[in-house]
Amino acid sequence: MKRLLSVLFLTLFLAAFVFSACADETGMKIVALKGPTAMGMVQMMDEAENGALKDKGYSFEIVSDIQLVTPMVVKGEVDVAAVPANIASVLYNNDGVDVQVLAVNTLGVLYIVESGDTVSSIEDLKGRTIYASGKGATPEYALNYILNANGIDPAKDVSIEWKSEHAECLNALIAEENAIAMLPQPFVTTAMIKAENLRVALDLNEEWLKAQEGNEAPSALITGSVIVRKAYAEAHHDELTAFMDAYAASVAYVNENVDAAAELVGKYDIVPAAVAKKAIPACNIVFIEGEELKSRLGGYLSELFAQNPKAVGGAVPADDFYFVR
Repeated sequence: MKRLLSVLFLTLFLAAFVFSACADETGMKIVALKGPTAMGMVQMMDEAENGALKDKGYSFEIVSDIQLVTPMVVKGEVDVAAVPANIASVLYNNDGVDVQVLAVNTLGVLYIVESGDTVSSIEDLKGRTIYASGKGATPEYALNYILNANGIDPAKDVSIEWKSEHAECLNALIAEENAIAMLPQPFVTTAMIKAENLRVALDLNEEWLKAQEGNEAPSALITGSVIVRKAYAEAHHDELTAFMDAYAASVAYVNENVDAAAELVGKYDIVPAAVAKKAIPACNIVFIEGEELKSRLGGYLSELFAQNPKAVGGAVPADDFYFVR
């Protein structure tokens, strides 16, 4: 009898172990940064917690710093990550890290904001001082590209005062009449709540598209992308495509149901709901995949590479960077 009980116990233990392993194998760990790159996920997150996606095994984590995300990807602790577009390229070019990009999830979120009414075109920036943060990163490269595309030399024709934080740019805007700053959403919305005299003068997403007019395969100003570990993609192709469908549906929901989506954004502590309600329409939340992804993201990364190869990890990614359904 003791031997029979021992065999039975061992059988139950092994069955539980196998079940646990299968659950881990079919689950999907997802991480995203606070801000626009996570906002498009909120309906899917809610469905995974309370609704139709509850049995999919999706596990979400929202973090506040990209420095926390990249080690998780490198160590294989997450399967899918929403990261800045250039970081996706840097990871792809990192030896020992094998990732693919699923989609662009956020287009440009940079805006020219002023405490006056003197700027209505890029040409109006000539000879002016622009307060900005993000020197040595994508905000600087985006601004340089747009200025150059309009015949303005960033080194000679404007004075760019680089600040370490967005809040410093806001302080300069509040302190000076007709001051100009480059700021991202949703901080633009936060700033305009704090200082009613501020106005959005230019949408750099639109200015990038204007600069691309006439190109056979136009790129776009891109903020965020969604990447996957290639090993996970190869082992779970069907689950991954189902996730992409759910993500695309979530993005559509967020853009079409701003009030309800804003409540979810607040619920998941991405930004306060009141800020999200005003910011979502200006955050350019999208889900772009396939050939359009290659055209828009590839062109954007090429522009970054032209300014600083290190910004994309030393090389523009090859075709195998892009996940194919």
